[in-house]
Amino acid sequence: MRLILLGPPGAGKGTQAEKIVADHRIVQLSTGDMLRAAVAAGTAVGQRAKAVMDRGELVSDEIVIDIIRDRLSKPDTSKGFILDGFPRTVAQAEALDKLLGTLKIPLDAIIELRVDDEVLLDRIKTRIKENPGSVRADDNPETLKKRLEVYHKQTAPVAAYYEKTKRLSKVDGMVSKDQVAAAIARTLKAKAKPERVR
Repeated sequence: MRLILLGPPGAGKGTQAEKIVADHRIVQLSTGDMLRAAVAAGTAVGQRAKAVMDRGELVSDEIVIDIIRDRLSKPDTSKGFILDGFPRTVAQAEALDKLLGTLKIPLDAIIELRVDDEVLLDRIKTRIKENPGSVRADDNPETLKKRLEVYHKQTAPVAAYYEKTKRLSKVDGMVSKDQVAAAIARTLKAKAKPERVR
C-alpha cells in the first residue's frame, strides 16, 4: 500500500498515519526525518542538503526528490509507504509523479482529510481549555490561522492537482477519529481490489 495523506494542519493526519502504518505494516516517510537521516549518514545528497542548510537556505525540491529516491531504494519500503509532509506544492506533486513514474512505483491512494477552518480552530481552543499543560507553545489559534493561510495558498492546490487526474479520495475529517479511520480503511480496501479482467 503506497499512499499520500493530505489535509490542513490539525486535521488528524498524524493520528491516522500511525494507524495506517500499524494496520498495513508499511513505513511512514517524513521528508523532515529523511532529510535529517541523509545529512547524518553523509550521503551524497545529504551533503548537498547540509551545505544548503548551513547557508540558512531552504532545501530545494530537487534535493528533496533525490532524498525520496534514495529512501525508496531501501528494502523496508517494498511493502509500501505513506508520504508525510510531501508534496506541499503542485511543483512537488509533479516532480513526485515523475520520480514514481521513472521508478515504476504507482501510488495506490491519495487521500484528503477535509476539515473546515472553523472546526480546526474550535479543536485547538478545546484542547487548550481541556489540557492547558500539554499544549505546545505554537499550538494556539493565532499560529494556526497563519498556518492555515499558508496551507490554503501553497498546499490546498495539491489536492486540486490530484483531483484533476481523478486520483483523489476525499474523507470527512470532521467526524470522530474512529469514523475517519473507518472511512480511510474503506477507501484503501476499495483501492486494493484487483481490477477485474473483462
